Amino acid sequence: MKDRKVICQPVALALALLSTLWAVNAVAVTNLIAGTAFGEENEIILTFAQPLSEGRFLETGSYTVYEEPDPDIRLEVTDIIVGADKNKAILTFAEPLNQIQPHIVNIMGISAGESPLSFVVKQSYFVYLLTILITAMLIKNFVFTKYLGLCVFMGVSKKKETAKGMGIVFTLVMIMSTAMSWIFYSFFMVPYNLTFLQIVVFIGLVALSVQAMDTILRKVNPLLFASFGIYLVLITTNCVVIAVPLMLAKEGYGFWESIMLALGAGSGFLLALYLMAAVRERLDLAQVPESFKGLPVAFIVAGQFGLAFLGFSGMTI
Repeated sequence: MKDRKVICQPVALALALLSTLWAVNAVAVTNLIAGTAFGEENEIILTFAQPLSEGRFLETGSYTVYEEPDPDIRLEVTDIIVGADKNKAILTFAEPLNQIQPHIVNIMGISAGESPLSFVVKQSYFVYLLTILITAMLIKNFVFTKYLGLCVFMGVSKKKETAKGMGIVFTLVMIMSTAMSWIFYSFFMVPYNLTFLQIVVFIGLVALSVQAMDTILRKVNPLLFASFGIYLVLITTNCVVIAVPLMLAKEGYGFWESIMLALGAGSGFLLALYLMAAVRERLDLAQVPESFKGLPVAFIVAGQFGLAFLGFSGMTI
C-alpha cells in the first residue's frame, strides 16, 4: 500500500501540473483577442491584447471566416492591415460582408496542438436597432428616397401644426399596426403556411389601427381631427404603412427590430411633413410665378428635398 501511494503521488502531481498548464494556456489564448468589430462594408477589425509581431496573425491563409448560419461558405481574406500601435489588425475581404449576421473567425495554429483559435464577431444589438432606426428615418426615408405616401404628404403639409399632428398620429398607427402584424405573421401565418395572405391581413390590421386612432382623436382633439379631413382615412391604404409590415416579413425581423423600423419610418414621415410644411408656409408669402403656384412648386421643393436626402446614402453607424 505504501509503494502504491508513493507511485500515485507523482502521477497525481504530474496530472495537476498538466491541467494547470492547460488552463493557463487556454486563458492566455482567450485573452489574445481584446476586442472585435465590423469596419467598412468589407472589413473586420481585431484588437489584440499585445503588439503583433511576424507570424500567423499577419498571414491571410491563417484565417478562416464564415457567417454563423452558413459555415460551408468561406469568406476570403485578401489583405491584413496592421495599425500603427501594432495592436490592431484590419481584415479586408474580397466581397462586402453581411454585417447583420454574426461571423465566426478561426485563426489556425495559434493555440497548443495546432488547434484553431475561434471567436465570434457581431454587432452590438443596440447598435443594430439604432442602425435600423436611423436608416428608416434618414438614409432611406420613405418619402424623399422611395417617394411613398405622397398623397397624404402633399395633402397635409400645408400648415406646420397639422403636419406635426398627422406625423405623430401616423407614427402611432404605424407602430400599432406593425406590432400586430409581427404577432400575426410570426405566430399564425408562418406556422400555418398562410403567408400568401399577408397583404390582406396587413391591410386589415392597419385599418383596425386607423379606426382606433380615429375614435380616440375624435374624442380627445376634435379640432385636429377636423383638420385632417379625408387624409386620416387614407392612412389605411398608405404605401408607407403597408411597406413596413411587408419589409419585416421579407427581412425576417424580430419584434424589437420591427418596432424600430416602424418608429424610424414614422419619424421620417413626420420629419418630411414638417420640413415640407415649413417651406410651403413661406411659399405662401413669396412671389411665385402664377403657373407654379400650388402643387407645381410643392413638387419642385419635394424633389429638392429628395436630392438633399441623397447625401445620407451610404452612411453607416
